[in-house]
Amino acid sequence: MLSMSAEPSPLKPNMKYSKLPSTDQIEKAAKNLTAHGIETIVVNSKDEALKAVVKMIPEQAEVFDVSSKTVEAIGLWDVIDKSGNYDSVRGDFERLAKEGKSKESRRLGAAPDYIVGSVHAVTEDGQAVISSATGSQLAGYASGAEHVIWVVGAQKIVPTLEEAFKRIQEYTFPLEDARARKAYGMGSGINKILIVAREFKPKRISMVIVKEVLGF
Repeated sequence: MLSMSAEPSPLKPNMKYSKLPSTDQIEKAAKNLTAHGIETIVVNSKDEALKAVVKMIPEQAEVFDVSSKTVEAIGLWDVIDKSGNYDSVRGDFERLAKEGKSKESRRLGAAPDYIVGSVHAVTEDGQAVISSATGSQLAGYASGAEHVIWVVGAQKIVPTLEEAFKRIQEYTFPLEDARARKAYGMGSGINKILIVAREFKPKRISMVIVKEVLGF
């Protein structure tokens, strides 16, 4: 599903997946995620989300803030990459690229101390679903990173896993495809999907659900 065309994407997002769920649905999802080992808090705004995430990460920690419209929306990129208070993996990527050290770059991205990003759907029974064209963030999410933090707009909550896949196909992908065409001159693709149904290691994964429409 990866297209090399820079033409505007013909796909139209299904806007039903941009709507915020009820408070009961948010609380149900948060409760079930926590029961599945994904420690979850709910906040009211992106400003509160930024404060919550910063509180979770010790200063000078090694942090990979992945490419994410949600992470960008709360202002975390500037905090991690520009404040000087953290060891930015994105900054290390630039240095390693200049030095021609692609192997070191891959290893660093796959197993950072902290990785911060988002997911594309959350089910009410407590599963997180992430789609990726390249899979660059999936190794860290699945097991490589010591700590995973996901910031999630509440509109990503859906009733079932089947509905999560529909959300990715009908809403997330068209929007990401259009963004990729504009940014990179090529379309995106639903090439790799990670489902996190439960986290084995206590306190490894945290999720901040924001009662705002954030990201895709």
